[in-house]
This record gives sequence, C-alpha cells and structure tokens, in this order.
Amino acid sequence: MDQRTVTIETAQALWIAEAGRAELRQESVPPPGLGEVRVRALVGAISRGTESLVFRGQVPESEWQRMRCPFQAGDFPFPVKYGYATVGLVEAGPAERIGERVFCLHPHQSLFTLPAEAAPPVPAGIPSDRAALAPQMETALNATWDAAPRMGDRIAVVGAGVIGCLTAYLCSRMPGVSVVLIDRDLARREVAASFGLAFATPDEPMPAGCDIVFHASGDAAGLELAISLCGFEATVIELSWYGDRPVPVSLGGAFHSQRLTLRASQVGAVAPARRARWSHRRRFAEALSLCADTRLDALVREETPFAALPDRLPAILGRPGALCHLIRYPEK
Repeated sequence: MDQRTVTIETAQALWIAEAGRAELRQESVPPPGLGEVRVRALVGAISRGTESLVFRGQVPESEWQRMRCPFQAGDFPFPVKYGYATVGLVEAGPAERIGERVFCLHPHQSLFTLPAEAAPPVPAGIPSDRAALAPQMETALNATWDAAPRMGDRIAVVGAGVIGCLTAYLCSRMPGVSVVLIDRDLARREVAASFGLAFATPDEPMPAGCDIVFHASGDAAGLELAISLCGFEATVIELSWYGDRPVPVSLGGAFHSQRLTLRASQVGAVAPARRARWSHRRRFAEALSLCADTRLDALVREETPFAALPDRLPAILGRPGALCHLIRYPEK
C-alpha cells in the first residue's frame, strides 16, 4: 500500500468501561507517519492474571502508573483500554515492511498505528497462534534468570497455568535438573507429559528439599505449599500478582530456621544478573524465538472471536489457572 495514499481508518477496540463490564468502541486510526507502521490484528492473547485484576478494578492506586501497559489508553481504574499481546500484519508503512507479520505489545484492537520499532517481525517458522505466547514466555524467561538454577537442581513449580508451565518447560531444558509441576487440576498432567515433566497434585507425594520453588498459582494456599517444599536455604520465586488482595503467609515454622528466601519476579524489569547486557528488546526477541517449539501448542487451547469478547470476557477471566485463551480477529 502506497504510504502517501493511506487515509484515516476506523477500528474496534476493547475497553473496560467499569468493574466487570467491557465494550467495543470505535476509534480512528491515523495513517502511519515517518518511522511508523499500521498493523491489522490477526490474533491476540489474554493474560488472565493481570487482565482479570484490571477487569475487576483490583489494581491498587499505588500501582496505577507502574502497571500501565504500552499504548494503553485511559487511566486506572476505569475506563481503560488494556492488553499486551497482538500478532498482526503490517498493511501500511515503509515499503519493505508491508505484509510483514509482527508482534505488538498493544491493547486488544483490530487496527492500530505504532512506531515501527515496536512491531518486531515474527520468525517465519512460528505460527501466529503460538507467537501470541511470547509475553508469557518472556515472563518465564525472566523468572528463570531471577532464580538462576544450576545443573542438578531440584525444582518445583506450583501452579500449572501458562506462566507455570512455561517456567517448568524452560527449567527442564537444563542438564541434570529435575522439575515437578504441581496443580490441583488433573488435566494438567497431560500438559506436563507433553513437555516431559513430572506432575503431582497437592494430594499426592510432593518433592522435598527443593533448591528452587516457583509459585504461579495466584492463591495463598499455593504459596504456603511452595514454602513447604523448600530445602535448607532454598528460594521461592513468587510469580503471582495479587493486586489489592491481602495474602496471608505463614513465616513461622521452618521458614526462619531454614533460612528461606521469598523473592518476587516481575517482567517489568530485566533480572539484575542480566540487566547490564540485556535490553527489554533483546529479551523479548529471545522469548519470541523460544516459541518455535511445537510442543508449546499444548498451551493454546481456546479462542473467542473479537466481536464476542465483551460478552464472554467475564467467563474467560473467571476461570483462574486456565490456559492461553486466544482472540481471533476478523479477516479484512
């Protein structure tokens, strides 16, 4: 498309209008300027953990600025246009980029204009549906950097949602490391098997004396379980974000005498051990390349047409721990 002839177009964007209610709003999309591209969305993904808190208005006021996503419109608590996983096609911009499939950290919207550097290309061997996992893969990658596992470590991951599964998957690729994925949902056993991972429910025998335990269940009981699996001077990496919910944690018992460490991992900052050499862009490119493994398709199970999203979003976000839910945008 000749950039000189590109005109203003309209798009549909998902807005959280108030607690528990979303709607599609029509927006004008300007033609791309110098150094910009216009992208037509193909598929998106819902980040259940964060987006459910946004949907319910549970982002604490202290985090309103820190939790802004790229290209967010509106302000917390409401109304707000939020989201950060879209794969689309460049339909206007520099001639060499027309038709390029790209990933954008953009709210859920059918068409949008953004800086070209904010639309990295998706490698040819990675399907769009799987590429939508890239932000979750980036979170898992950063968590492994925070934990710094070593060969031979015994690792448990509590919570087999997308983040938990991806974290377990990455850790299992290290030589000599044993990984157990733990979840209440028996159906996760099949997912764990597809990655070659051991699996257990909280009612089954648990690994003891772990070197590292990742917690990704989003539930206080899961955090308690994670602490109980630690060996002497072990570390719990907390991946759950609870928004404004208070979370009771028992720091009595063996926590003190075992010299345990409870550490938060959050993708907004590159892990300290990599920060001097890795930019956000480099880290994301690595996460996107890690999505080449066909086994990751086991995490992409459900989808909803974009037009139906406002009506279906409460049910989608009301299922904690469910796997990746895709948004399917209409063809032009």
